[in-house]
Amino acid sequence: MAGHVVLPRHLDWGPHYEYDLADDADVLLMYERVIREAQTPGDLHAHLNPDVLRSHWRGLFLPGPARAAWEARFPELASASAAAA
Repeated sequence: MAGHVVLPRHLDWGPHYEYDLADDADVLLMYERVIREAQTPGDLHAHLNPDVLRSHWRGLFLPGPARAAWEARFPELASASAAAA
């Protein structure tokens, strides 16, 4: 992946809101913020790529209830976590 993403302020109001998609740490941080702060399905669709989400799922630092809800809705994420363990 290449490029930069600037998240809208309703998703990221902190000092670091531009993300380098070539930097895994930036991708993880961006995905964590989008998952935690999304207000609509449109926010998720606009900023998350399913393939990137699956490949980085295990490395995301998310609240337990959020991770459980996502894995219940998208069983392939739970499978990706179990396969990587």
